[in-house]
Amino acid sequence: MKTDIEIAQSAKIKKVTDIARSLDLKKEDLELYGDYKAKLNFETIDRLRSKEDGQLILVSAITPTPAGEGKTTTAIGLSMALNKIKKKSIVAIREPSLGPVFGIKGGAAGGGYSQVLPMEDINLHFTGDMHAITAANNNLAALIDNSIYQGNPFRINPRTVSWKRVIDANDRALRNTVVGLGGKKQGVPREDGFDITPASEIMAILCLSNSLDDLKTKIGEITVAQTYDNKPVKVKDMGFQGAITALLKDALKPNLVQTIENTPAFVHGGPFANIAQGTNSILATKTALKLSDFVVTEAGFGFDLGAEKFFDIVCRYGKFCTSAVVLVATVRAVKHHGGVKVRNLAKPDPKAVERGLENLGKHLENIRKFGMKSVVAINKISSDTEEELNLIYDFAKENGFAVSIVDYWGKGSEGGIDLAEQVVDLVEGKVCHLTQLYDWDLPVKDKISKVAQEIYGAEKVDYQLDAKKDLRYIRKHGYDKLPVCIAKTQKSLSDNPKLLGRPKDFLVTVRRILVSSGAGFLIPVTGKIMRMPGLPKKPSALQIDIDNSGEIKGLF
Repeated sequence: MKTDIEIAQSAKIKKVTDIARSLDLKKEDLELYGDYKAKLNFETIDRLRSKEDGQLILVSAITPTPAGEGKTTTAIGLSMALNKIKKKSIVAIREPSLGPVFGIKGGAAGGGYSQVLPMEDINLHFTGDMHAITAANNNLAALIDNSIYQGNPFRINPRTVSWKRVIDANDRALRNTVVGLGGKKQGVPREDGFDITPASEIMAILCLSNSLDDLKTKIGEITVAQTYDNKPVKVKDMGFQGAITALLKDALKPNLVQTIENTPAFVHGGPFANIAQGTNSILATKTALKLSDFVVTEAGFGFDLGAEKFFDIVCRYGKFCTSAVVLVATVRAVKHHGGVKVRNLAKPDPKAVERGLENLGKHLENIRKFGMKSVVAINKISSDTEEELNLIYDFAKENGFAVSIVDYWGKGSEGGIDLAEQVVDLVEGKVCHLTQLYDWDLPVKDKISKVAQEIYGAEKVDYQLDAKKDLRYIRKHGYDKLPVCIAKTQKSLSDNPKLLGRPKDFLVTVRRILVSSGAGFLIPVTGKIMRMPGLPKKPSALQIDIDNSGEIKGLF
């Protein structure tokens, strides 16, 4: 059996100008990065704004195993299948981060015969967006520290600087650092640390911006520290918003590539859903909606994380409506929630499937809270038995949901024509309706409780001392009308990664509430979630290699 990268390298890839032509775009509409990658220029994006929108389909999933359940593969495959049945479709997904690529999960370009290409480029440096975001973030950090060193004109209390440096790697050694050591000329010593680039507020802002002006305004609103009398210091106060935006002028432009079957694909932006909003840029999604009848996008991790944030935050800032949800479930994930250890998931165990169905059931309940039409897509793999597949299929049907078994990984678009047809039946010709979970004007604690109790199933929320201090600061300085983007483990519906299935009677513990005033949301940090992951004992980097001709192997 061929590996993902072998399949990708044997595909018949078209020039990106040909892909653009299928969308009625010309070469002049593009900024080319070689033959197979391009960015859309701002003039083209502006010209398209007056066109009608197509239908937006969101792909989400049940609570995943560490390897993921094929959500991106399903999104790519569904878009290809829609084109196969003569429905003009584009897939819009996130860019991979080098952290997971070199870590445990691998890349984020799909898999098997459902990938976006050129797979190697997309999974590595691509068009340089990640590097631009890293540079913008770290230049701002340098400017803040320099301002403190050069007489501190904004009266910043160094102990309150909240703007961390970032790097696009899983590097636990950088979680906590000290900067400014080495004597008076090296700066002011203070505790600091690194986050991973997808956790940067710059990443969140880039993916929530509608234009360069909007991007610059949002960057100006970033809160980086407090004064000695506890007043917030923003980037616009320091005058750096123009310089930081200049570093991002190309990164804001959506990237156009293609799938393995030459379906157009926008791959742009990459915030994680366990620590940020978890979806690609709204500029890419909105542009795709102007160019096709159906846009398929995905939200990271389970429905409790990516999809909730997509509906309550991204759709509000993007001013678009989602027509339907495709919820990805797998036999292995359901078995895992039924108590089977990861190493034993390939062994048939119908009883474990029956026990684990309660996790799927909770996600189906959550879909209804947003008024969404939905199809359950059972992503089939070779170790699944008919009995196990049928248990999930029947459960979804009994709960009133359409359901389809797909194998986009093994068969490409042909592995899920039925799903594409069911999606079209659900949404074509129908008016989109979306219900938000909470009103942004509610008190912060009420917004957090709404998500924790209704989406996660928590009994109550507990606030540690630092979180209580944060709440007072948030109220005092007028940040309390922002939505909440909860940082939580992706491994459980709760904030405890060990609680599988459908936990009940649990407590969600909020340690801190960070202010992302530029992005326009608050980040309640729950449980032991961290914004800088670590590498596993045997990272994926051990498999990646390159030969003398420049051909890369081992990516997946």
